[in-house]
Amino acid sequence: MSTSAGGPSLDKPRRGPESTPTPASGAAGTAAARSTGGASTTTPPTGDGRRSGAWARLTGGGGVRNLGLVGVLLLLVLVGAITSPDQFLSTSNLVVILTQASVIGVVTVGMTFVIIGGGIDLSVGAIVALATVWATTLATQSYGLGGILFCAIAVGLGCGLLNGVLVAYGRMVPFIATLAMMASARGLSLQISGGLTQVVQVDSVLSLGYRESRILGIPPLVIIWVAVIVLGWLVLNRTTYGRRLFALGGNPEAARLAGIDVRRQRLTLYLVSGLCCGIASFMLIVLTGSGQNTNGNLYELDAIAAVIIGGTLLTGGRGTLIGSVLGVLVFTTISNLFALNNLQSAVQDIASGAIIVIAVLIQRQSGGQSRAG
Repeated sequence: MSTSAGGPSLDKPRRGPESTPTPASGAAGTAAARSTGGASTTTPPTGDGRRSGAWARLTGGGGVRNLGLVGVLLLLVLVGAITSPDQFLSTSNLVVILTQASVIGVVTVGMTFVIIGGGIDLSVGAIVALATVWATTLATQSYGLGGILFCAIAVGLGCGLLNGVLVAYGRMVPFIATLAMMASARGLSLQISGGLTQVVQVDSVLSLGYRESRILGIPPLVIIWVAVIVLGWLVLNRTTYGRRLFALGGNPEAARLAGIDVRRQRLTLYLVSGLCCGIASFMLIVLTGSGQNTNGNLYELDAIAAVIIGGTLLTGGRGTLIGSVLGVLVFTTISNLFALNNLQSAVQDIASGAIIVIAVLIQRQSGGQSRAG
């Protein structure tokens, strides 16, 4: 203790944070000192640890469920090889499966964002119908590929913006807001088209849908789908926006207290969904060469089903985009098998409903314990 003319000083010697170890750290440090002579060591991750970490990052933490979906796909391939050996495994049929999956697959990417964020969007099919009708109306007025693409995306974004404003700032329940949009968009598409099919006569658009059209041997629509998947995965797993999205879906109040602008985050969810609907509507125009008010029928059911069996929790806060993609492939393959074996579409709808129920029951049993991205 230091002293001065006025008496002993009140200053006390200060200890650094390392001078008072906690019991756990002290014991660990003593043991480490005995074994290493006081040197601090760090055990590097093993090769298996690095591989498992990379796999978890790729699959968003839902690796086990995703492997299960891969197993289901392999089982469906086996069934197809047995029931329709000459048709199912042909290259042309596999291209058909991927092409058909691409349109609903893009919609499912947007739906995955919405459900992870704690919302729901029942209007995706109607938005696709409205966008195809509006864009093909431009096509009949000699607008080219760029005009059709711009119109489709603009309609999708506009509808998504309205959904987002109603949910985030109007404080409407997502189910009600998007249900109202579904009815309005269907009615507007019928009003614009007059119930007639709008046929596209733009060669630059139709050429993208030709079976002979390939880029490195891959159909253009499949390439668009893959690009949307990659971009969506990067946003969910590699950006601050993605982390905030999971926080919003897991606990909105905690997200608000953490400084996240909850209303703006919710608004962007429906913008993403609307953007995906706009892209999907353009792809549907390319695929069918037309637009009609019945397009996108039950797309909301197909997208939600794919998201659920892919492992995304309906209450939000957990999900994987890779799982949703696998879910789309499972449902599209089932549809293809039914078509090849001349089974009625009613049976397919029953099977789809049963798969959704089973997937939800599995989620309830697992309790949604893990958070994935």
